[in-house]
Amino acid sequence: MTGARFITLEGGEGSGKSTQARRLAEHLRAGGVEAVLTREPGGTEGAEAIRSLLVTGNPDRWTPWSEALLMTAARADHVHRVIRPALARGAVVVCDRFVDSTRAYQGAGRGLPDAALTALHDQAVGLWPDLTLVLLLDAEQGLARAAMRGAAEARFEAIGGAFHARVQQFFSELPGREPQRCRAIDATGSEDDVAAAILAAL
Repeated sequence: MTGARFITLEGGEGSGKSTQARRLAEHLRAGGVEAVLTREPGGTEGAEAIRSLLVTGNPDRWTPWSEALLMTAARADHVHRVIRPALARGAVVVCDRFVDSTRAYQGAGRGLPDAALTALHDQAVGLWPDLTLVLLLDAEQGLARAAMRGAAEARFEAIGGAFHARVQQFFSELPGREPQRCRAIDATGSEDDVAAAILAAL
């Protein structure tokens, strides 16, 4: 996977994606590689505005399809304005969450069909990562970690344990289902241990 130029990090709440995405981008830059670090939902002005609608407020603020469509709208703008231009100029893009989070949260978590979500992504976005690093951590442990952060963007964290168990089940199965693209990363260790496992996966 050393030729991967579009790398995404996935996983449940509190799995350390943001920290590891930053560390990976820093590692690549230290090696002389142009690395664009970005996140979802977000990455552009419009997508960040949509993010604020999605990650704050009451857990029942949106229906499953409303969430999925908002996520996809933000992603389409993000890919058009940031990700594709970076890839076109030869940069490596490291993204904290991408389409697999929609499949996990609105699909497995909320009950939408995976085939419908992947078809929506193909139609509206049409870009898949070269490599997806799936950070695996027990859902309860991840939620406990997330609670310690005291983050304001806690709408999804407040949905409930059964929801997060379904999300985690999807992520735990994803590397086996799509091994050509996805790699499982044990996220239970220290920050340095996880970073070392990510570099080994590259």
